[in-house]
Amino acid sequence: MRRSTSAVGALRAVGAVALSACGGNASPGRDDGGKDGAGASGFKIKLSAQDGATNAGINDTGVKVSGGRLTTVRLVQVDNGSDAKGSIAADGSSWKPAVQPERGTKYKVVANAKDAKGRTATESATFTTISSKNSFIGSYMPGDGSTVGVGIPVPFTFDKAITDKKDVQSHITVTSNSGQKVAGHWFGAQRLDFRPEQYWKAGSRVTLKIGLDGVKGGEGITGVQSETVSFTIGRSQVSTVDMNTRAMTVVRDGKTIKSIPISGGSPQNPTYNGQMTISEKPAQTRMDSTTVGFPKGTYDIPDVPHAMRLSNSGTFIHGNYWGNPPDFGRAGTSHGCVGLRDNKGGGNTPGTWFFDQSLIGDVVVVKNSPEGLNGRNMRWSQWQASNAA
Repeated sequence: MRRSTSAVGALRAVGAVALSACGGNASPGRDDGGKDGAGASGFKIKLSAQDGATNAGINDTGVKVSGGRLTTVRLVQVDNGSDAKGSIAADGSSWKPAVQPERGTKYKVVANAKDAKGRTATESATFTTISSKNSFIGSYMPGDGSTVGVGIPVPFTFDKAITDKKDVQSHITVTSNSGQKVAGHWFGAQRLDFRPEQYWKAGSRVTLKIGLDGVKGGEGITGVQSETVSFTIGRSQVSTVDMNTRAMTVVRDGKTIKSIPISGGSPQNPTYNGQMTISEKPAQTRMDSTTVGFPKGTYDIPDVPHAMRLSNSGTFIHGNYWGNPPDFGRAGTSHGCVGLRDNKGGGNTPGTWFFDQSLIGDVVVVKNSPEGLNGRNMRWSQWQASNAA
């Protein structure tokens, strides 16, 4: 059965965790006498957010000091008085917040420092970060340090429509130590996916560099992301579902490791044909017919086990405990999903086994069923045609 499109849970918004401002740096630190500049102490505190700034960025270093060491730094969200945690560098020369500041939020920062002679200085600024209205971010997957399957794309979903696609794409790079060429493809104005022509090579390492801080995405919107993340491609696993034989063959690193009887879509609601990748893996989920356009009451199963999303339109491969056991390997009874025999709570079942053996990004190919829609089924020439870089 199918569910409605949902945001990929693994998807997340990213950015370096620090402060910046339009209009330059704050004034130099003041010594105990309250004088501007180096004063008697001979050292300066520099805040990246200028006092009174109303369009401060969120990706530069928060506080720096020269000629001394920071002793305390406090960043407070003015509206609710909450403190933002942060850390001073081991040499005392700088401070960064632990969590990226929110957009469109007013903050006050107070920094204290001391030099080698024990003299102190304090600097403070109150500023407001760039608004959500005037900035854009992108959610993406997979996450830093993760291990994923060979079919994984690298999708960006932007929170604003992007009109300067070429400039935005040029500040996002995806490379692999396998040397595979990677190209981007725009699906409309808010979705940009990256992938190589063939599947990623097993065991390779992929690096994603995001340099969108300060990049114009269109009229009145500026990027606020800057980060580098890497993930590893695991073993190769490609599973082929044959709707003629009602069986799924699981091939790992070129060798067949298992054949599993399945139940596919009914003749009225056939399973999509083509290459798909696992993008979510909830151990249990609810499937309600109304979320994908079927009449109320067609089905509503609150505890579908071992569910793995294959398409944004709601196609899953999942455990099925309610079906008639003889149907697996013989009949298509679902509303488009691929079902594997299972029990409530799991156990030694095909549904449990396949869930445990699968990674986000593993490939599932459906054949001998009506044609479906998926980026992996697009010819490489079509994919590259929308590459704005």
